[in-house]
Amino acid sequence: MPKARQSAAQSVSPLMLELSKYIAGAVRKAPPREAVERARIHLVDTVAAMISGSRQLPGEAAIAHVNSLGGHPQAGVIGTRIVTSVLNAALANGMFGHADETDDTHPPSLTHPGTSVVPAALAIGERDGLPGRTVLRAVILGYDICARLLLSLRPMPFLRSGHHAGAFGQAFGAAATAGALLALDARQVRFMLSYMGQQAAGMYTMFRDPEHIEKAYAMGGMPAHNGTAAALMVANGFTGVEDIFSGERDFFFTFATDSDRTELVRGLGRDYEVMRASIKRWPVGGPIQGPLQVLDDMIAEHGIEASDVESLTARMPDKELEIVNNREMPDISVQHLLAVMLLDGGISFATAHSFERMKDPKVLAVRKRIQAVGDPALTDVQRRWRCVMEIRLKDGRVLEHRTMAAKGSFENPLTRDEEEAKAFDLIGPVLGKRRARSLLDALWNFDRMDNVRKLRRLYAA
Repeated sequence: MPKARQSAAQSVSPLMLELSKYIAGAVRKAPPREAVERARIHLVDTVAAMISGSRQLPGEAAIAHVNSLGGHPQAGVIGTRIVTSVLNAALANGMFGHADETDDTHPPSLTHPGTSVVPAALAIGERDGLPGRTVLRAVILGYDICARLLLSLRPMPFLRSGHHAGAFGQAFGAAATAGALLALDARQVRFMLSYMGQQAAGMYTMFRDPEHIEKAYAMGGMPAHNGTAAALMVANGFTGVEDIFSGERDFFFTFATDSDRTELVRGLGRDYEVMRASIKRWPVGGPIQGPLQVLDDMIAEHGIEASDVESLTARMPDKELEIVNNREMPDISVQHLLAVMLLDGGISFATAHSFERMKDPKVLAVRKRIQAVGDPALTDVQRRWRCVMEIRLKDGRVLEHRTMAAKGSFENPLTRDEEEAKAFDLIGPVLGKRRARSLLDALWNFDRMDNVRKLRRLYAA
């Protein structure tokens, strides 16, 4: 590769020096055991989401696109036999990850780290034949940088301004992951962050896409692709601005003047953001996890059926309701999904993603009895999955139930066994039961794998 000329020295803030040094050295340091274990569970969850997403409409669109591009055979497209360039693989796998709302999330930052960080990690890891332990450390780093970037921007005001939190944070997370695996030094990391800043994008308008294709791109594929691209450009000799987080008209001046840039380094190397990430029990948008758990608990306890219900009121964090209030996509509409659960007694992957059910007269009739109310008292800075529900029955009884941390949230995390069951349900229909078990076994032992390229024969379908 061409050798770039040494650029002139630039002024670099102490914050950027600390951040870039940490990113450059992250994969050489062993994270705490609990962070490694949590990252392993999130890796399993993300790969399962990618495999199931490869068979959804956004996945089909991504496959057709990368097939048309060709590319050097460097990394695999999960759930297929396609081997393509690092960037194409990161793009497709990222879109797969957010194709059907089964991916993980980091509620405090409103991001979905796994769906962009893991594709970037696997793409570079496969290309370079890296060991699983190194790749998993890079994934942990990616969650940290993804979340911290958005926390520094103040995620909810940022979202309300028209930007989309995940698209920004996940791109920086993917870049950090890829840059660490490419062994960029601290100065190269600073260049990489500058190139990532130039590509930063993502608009709230993605929620208008009823087919989820643009949303899967903006929330999964684009950040994975752009973050990996920024790292590769610098690895191939690109130089640039050394500190986009300080100085005249910097990153924060451009995107969020009411920001707290110290969030980028506060507790760095001590407080691991993967420990505040959450895994969805239900294959639907994160803010709906609380309402569905409460209703599921009430159905189990009282044997409620749709015909018994006079009215249902779900009180939930007001800012989270904005994201899932009467949406046109079935898997991110809280009123629709509560109606479906009342009728069916539960929610499956198929029912959560059925556009036909949104037009079903029976669902529409039940939906008229359902009200979702935003309650500021339930909103907190951690954005826990909360809900307080009241159901008035036709026999005059009034039932109440609540959760302050729904199953899957970081305070009430899924166990290994629960994640195994969820992942198997997503992977099995695509790969078959035997190969699904083999892949899951390999993923649970990912950090013992000497070359992550060995996963390719297990996930290819």
